[in-house]
Amino acid sequence: MKTLLCKDDYLAEIDRTRDRRMAWWREARFGMFIHFGLYSQLGRHEWAMAHENYPIEEYERLADTFKPQPGAAREWAKLAKRAGMKYMVMTTRHHEGFSLWDSKVNPYNSVNRGPQRDLVREFVDACREFDLRIGFYSSLMDWHHPDGGRCAYDTEARLRFNRYIEALNTELLSNYGKIDILWYDVAWPIEHWEGWNSLEMNQRLRALQPDIIINNRSHLPEDFSTPEEHVTATQRDWEACMTFNGISWGYVDSEQARAYSYNAPRILRMLHTCCQQGGNLLLNIGPRPDGSVPEEVIAPLHAVGDWIKVHERSVYGQLTRMERRHPTGGCDMVRAGNRIFLWYWIWPESGSFYLGGFMNKPRTIKFAATGAPIDFTHDGRRLHLRDMPVEPVDQTAGVTVLELVFDEEPRFIHANRFPQLHGGKTY
Repeated sequence: MKTLLCKDDYLAEIDRTRDRRMAWWREARFGMFIHFGLYSQLGRHEWAMAHENYPIEEYERLADTFKPQPGAAREWAKLAKRAGMKYMVMTTRHHEGFSLWDSKVNPYNSVNRGPQRDLVREFVDACREFDLRIGFYSSLMDWHHPDGGRCAYDTEARLRFNRYIEALNTELLSNYGKIDILWYDVAWPIEHWEGWNSLEMNQRLRALQPDIIINNRSHLPEDFSTPEEHVTATQRDWEACMTFNGISWGYVDSEQARAYSYNAPRILRMLHTCCQQGGNLLLNIGPRPDGSVPEEVIAPLHAVGDWIKVHERSVYGQLTRMERRHPTGGCDMVRAGNRIFLWYWIWPESGSFYLGGFMNKPRTIKFAATGAPIDFTHDGRRLHLRDMPVEPVDQTAGVTVLELVFDEEPRFIHANRFPQLHGGKTY
């Protein structure tokens, strides 16, 4: 092990290698989050142990009734691939403290109890079968460990708990081959990176996996930020992690909860913001207690996958980060170099319409899905599209995409509030 760096030198080293390590992630755009654990059996919420004040001994009984079916992870990975996702992140150990692998550090695990199988191994094998990058979620908070709470005020407990957390992650990053993402969560009850020993721990973990990327939830910025339950861009690399229903990460056995589930157009709205503003979407599913995929997520993800298959150039790869731009109501842009993709949420049913703010003329405009050309004129600050169908062309998710190809960098003025103004900032 090489000499550990001070904070400034460590962050500088991370900055120096970030572009190489993050290259695949920046082009992947879309991933699946899996929240699966003992709480799945309760069907209420992944925080049930805390919210409902379960005594540890009572909650532990769930470990012996936890019996996910063999092959469950393969079904998750198959669905992720079908949905157009490029990577997966699974909760290897949530706040409840139950490890889903054959841990020598934590005997409270899925090999000693319940399924008597290494569920992390099954997840890793499934990801590799379907050519998906692999991410491990690792909670820093632990309601089961005796030092999980008192580490906030007891120095010896903090030292023991730090060693425990690092040992768990060392197992995960040592026993399963190449791992792509370490996804920390909830650095509580300690509120500073020094208290978690994050600087030293993360350097030692990176030595095990030199290409790994790490999120920002151990109180150090690391490689990317993680807005939760909102798709909001940050200046650095970012990934919006979103539940499928806006209520719970874990499985919820409720018709009301199912009614809140996202449909394909809403998923594409979130994905669009990520494509436009330089981020990724990590969309969660909470499998049933047996590991099966809830019905309400299957059809929307199939539709999203079918849509992406014919619009992949406006989703994957090196897209040009930009602010929101509205050349007409009901649509928004994604830019890839000298190409602009217009994603239409609401299709103009007029047969002829304008796109405002384009200061230079594109060489061609066509339907992205079919390549069919579109007749248009340009008057110096807007485009007039003629002979357009009155119904949306896309019948998969109702999101039609137009592709504008320019011979030079597209210039666009955002003049929505003051259409009478001809000058202004161009993009």
